[in-house]
Amino acid sequence: MPAPDAPASGTDTALLERPREDLGADRPWNTVVWNDPVNLMSYVAYVFRSHFGYSAAKAEALMLEVHERGRSVVSTGSRESAEVHVNAMHGFGLWATLEQAED
Repeated sequence: MPAPDAPASGTDTALLERPREDLGADRPWNTVVWNDPVNLMSYVAYVFRSHFGYSAAKAEALMLEVHERGRSVVSTGSRESAEVHVNAMHGFGLWATLEQAED
């Protein structure tokens, strides 16, 4: 008699699902900039141009998203790069966090 947790007959036991938390390590990370009542919109666009090297049009679009929606994903990459960008945004006086990107 097979053990209660044994696979059903005909099931390939070599294939095991990875736990959900293991899959998360492969996903990229977002740098999120949040709206604040302190910084001018022109300054936020300047920060996006100077730090990320975005064009004036892209920096303006991201700044408007921050202003109108309350937040904007301004970059996506490795966790380490997101941490660097978050720290840089803090250095510029902006409120920023990192979050793991959606699947």
